[in-house]
Amino acid sequence: MNTLLAVITLIAAGKFSYPPKMDGARVETYKTIGDTKLNLYIFAPSAATKAPAIVFFFGGGWTGGSPQQFEVQCRHLASRGMVAISADYRVASRQQAKPIQCVADARSAIRWVRANAAKLGVDPNRIAAGGGSAGGHLAACTAFISEFDEPGEDKAVSATPNALVLFNPALVLAPLDDLKLEGFGTRVPEERLGTKPEHISPAHHVKPGGPPAIIFHGRADTTVPFVTAEAFAAKMKAAGNRCELNGYEGQPHGFFNRDPWQNKTLMEADKFLVSLGWIRSR
Repeated sequence: MNTLLAVITLIAAGKFSYPPKMDGARVETYKTIGDTKLNLYIFAPSAATKAPAIVFFFGGGWTGGSPQQFEVQCRHLASRGMVAISADYRVASRQQAKPIQCVADARSAIRWVRANAAKLGVDPNRIAAGGGSAGGHLAACTAFISEFDEPGEDKAVSATPNALVLFNPALVLAPLDDLKLEGFGTRVPEERLGTKPEHISPAHHVKPGGPPAIIFHGRADTTVPFVTAEAFAAKMKAAGNRCELNGYEGQPHGFFNRDPWQNKTLMEADKFLVSLGWIRSR
């Protein structure tokens, strides 16, 4: 089952809704495009002050999906002292958006959180980007690709995150070295992306000084093959960046949404954030 069908199935089953319904989440609009208001759904510890933050982007092939996909992760990380945020962004099914616009929205979300850090109780130097599948792609793009930033935004405020937490992300969208592309990377034409694939492919833009990253990826993923995550991790390490790749035997695309893998990957993400000194060990 591909990402979009998986998300549609979960929405139909009542697990993910759109617009999202998440009790207790504070809602802030970070960007308005025409009649579309793009919201952040914020879970925060009480009286947060200079807390680390993470902004999650949902999966759905840049076509659909709901910020509710990361509600469990947000609630857990808020309980651990972080300001945890799930972001909405434009998609093809609702706003006829192309992925370059999705990337622009993701960068806008990180920039808005940093610009409003004092109001949110966030440390502007400890903001992570996270996401699954297409959302993982967006999170990785926020770290390395600024070409598609929204015109008119204050570029003096950085839209680059300080860490990455990625779940079966799409990281290689164009030919890379000797890697034989299969699955996701071979099925997205330039017309759909809104630009040449290499312009929006995170692995093609890795450079030294990138944020530390952790990746969770099923080794049986045929939508976004595991070898693409390996290629990205290799690029990161060659550039001197920290990148941990956790592979899960027999697991397909989207496995992190299901038990017991949702909890297992979340606990590993928790350990990663502990290792950064962002939250305390349990």
